[in-house]
Amino acid sequence: MPTLPREHAEGERPEPVRPHQVRQVAESFGTDAQRYDQARPGYPEDLVARIVAGSPGPDVLDVGCGTGIAARQFQAAGCAVLGVEPDARMAGFARARGLEAEVATFEAWEPAGRTFDAVIAAQSWHWVDPVAGAAKAAEVLRPRGRLAVFGHVFEPPAEVAEPFAAACRRVAPDSPFQPARRPLETYQAGYAKIADTLRATGRFGEPEQWRFDWERSYTRDQWLDLLPTTGGLTRLDSARLAGILGAVGDAIDALGGRFTMHYTTLATTAVRTGTP
Repeated sequence: MPTLPREHAEGERPEPVRPHQVRQVAESFGTDAQRYDQARPGYPEDLVARIVAGSPGPDVLDVGCGTGIAARQFQAAGCAVLGVEPDARMAGFARARGLEAEVATFEAWEPAGRTFDAVIAAQSWHWVDPVAGAAKAAEVLRPRGRLAVFGHVFEPPAEVAEPFAAACRRVAPDSPFQPARRPLETYQAGYAKIADTLRATGRFGEPEQWRFDWERSYTRDQWLDLLPTTGGLTRLDSARLAGILGAVGDAIDALGGRFTMHYTTLATTAVRTGTP
C-alpha cells in the first residue's frame, strides 16, 4: 500500500507533486539503513536472470542502489555492479556489504566516461526525474545495453491496509504522504508511462513490460519491522510511529499474528539502440 503525496491522494491540486520532487523523503531512507536492508524484500530471481541474459555484458549500474539489496542479487549472478545513491548513509551501508557505491542523485551523477551493459533501477525510479533519467540512462548504456526499471506492487490485504491508513490519518494528519490503495492497473499504467518516456528519447528500442507474481508470509513482528522503512513513515517521530505500528499490530493479531502478502513485481525494460 503506497504512501502518496497528499495532492495525489486527495486530488487537491490539478498537478500532483511527483515523488522525485520531494527530496527530503527520497533521502530519508538511511535513517535506519540496517533495518531497511533486513526488512525490505528482494526481487524475483527470474527477473534478475532475465535482465542478465538480455544484456550484452556483466557491467551493471544500479540507480538508487540503497543498501544494495538488488545489487547483491546481480553480483551473485556474476555481474560487476556500481551503485549510485543520494543518501550517504545508505551508500555507506552498501559499501560495507561489498558494493562500490557513489553518492549522488542519478541526474547529477558524473559518469566520467564510464559506460555499462545494463542500468537497473530497483524500487527507485519514481525518485528520479523521468525525462532526465531516461536521457542519462541512454548516455551511459553501451549499444544494445539494457535499461530495466522495476519494483513491487505494494498492496497488503485490506485487513492490514485499512487500519494502517486510518492510523496514519489519525496520528499524522500533517504528513506530506498518506496511504492510498491502488489497483494493479494503476501500477501498470505508471510503468506504461515510463515506456512512453523511453520512446520519447529516440534512443531505445520498443520497451517491454514484464510481470512476476509471488508471495511471502509475514509475522506481526516482520511486518512492523518493514513498515518504518516506507516513505510515509521514515520521517515521523517515535511517538507517532509507535501509534501507527500499534494499530497495525493489533490488526495483524486479529488475523492470528501473521498474513500472506501477494506481491507482483513489474518491470519496464528497453534496449539502447545506435552507436556510442
